[in-house]
Amino acid sequence: MDAHVYTNLELEKSIVAIGAFDGVHRGHQTVIKNAVQRGRKLMVPSVVYTFDPPPRVFFQGVRMLTSVEEKLSRIENLGVKNAVVASFDEAYAKRSAYEFIRTLSKLNPVEIMVGGDFRFGKDRIGDVALLEKYFRVQVTKPVCCPKGSPISSTRIRGLISEGEISLSNALLGWPSEKF
Repeated sequence: MDAHVYTNLELEKSIVAIGAFDGVHRGHQTVIKNAVQRGRKLMVPSVVYTFDPPPRVFFQGVRMLTSVEEKLSRIENLGVKNAVVASFDEAYAKRSAYEFIRTLSKLNPVEIMVGGDFRFGKDRIGDVALLEKYFRVQVTKPVCCPKGSPISSTRIRGLISEGEISLSNALLGWPSEKF
């Protein structure tokens, strides 16, 4: 898999999955696998657009579930051909939603895959409705555990802090997690 700084990659066409993807848990895996499958069907490259560090780590100082190297390894294992890693810092956090849309335009997305809670741009002003004004967007429904609760990085962090390692590992969906 090729990893790129966010300003470097330009493609004629792509299918793009966007998210923080911290932990690359079962919900993230669904978004990414949908992008890979769609890309194969349309014969265009799949791209994951992600952030280092994840925005919640930057803004809230929460525990990061995976290093960027581990995240990229997991993403590659899902069949992705390209990953764009945006350095999420003070300058990036101040970028407008429209600057983000311009950056995505370089990838010429045929479709963009996101989770329903996806937000972007300064003050999280951009949302799925804004993205849909510029691109075709597929929103992946939340993936839930067998008991019906949505799987999220926030929930997994909470389980880890409570010592619920086996349940957090089940939600992550990767073998032999160590916390």
